[in-house]
Amino acid sequence: VVAAAAFHKMKQKASVSSSRRKARKAYFTAPSHKRRIMMSSMLSKDLRAKYSVRSMPIRRDDEVMIVRGQYHDREGKVTQVYRKKFRIHIERVTRDKANGQTVPIGIHPSKVIITKLKIDKDRKALLERKGGKGKKGKYSDKDVEA
Repeated sequence: VVAAAAFHKMKQKASVSSSRRKARKAYFTAPSHKRRIMMSSMLSKDLRAKYSVRSMPIRRDDEVMIVRGQYHDREGKVTQVYRKKFRIHIERVTRDKANGQTVPIGIHPSKVIITKLKIDKDRKALLERKGGKGKKGKYSDKDVEA
């Protein structure tokens, strides 16, 4: 008889719970400043190369491309970041209601990639902090000589 505990992975951090119940509670009751971080999107390949940053919290005037779901390959500007519902609204991604009214469709930020960033001073500072000026990884010969 093989013990069930043989497949259990040890906890990495004693201070962090691995309970599904607690993780779900933390997710659904998260305050707005934590939801901002949760609602991050990947950067496109050229932006990733330029800033050496993989993902960023999404914001209002970013331009994105939907990569999953019914609306994939659509591009547009983010018109609203709906933190309460963990969704973003994108220009021209709408549905017509029975009464003729058009309503935006909520898209989860993990299903889009950011193609153009709206840069302000706070965002620039964040990119500088996260990017680390490309000093990670192996050293080149020029770095060793200097």
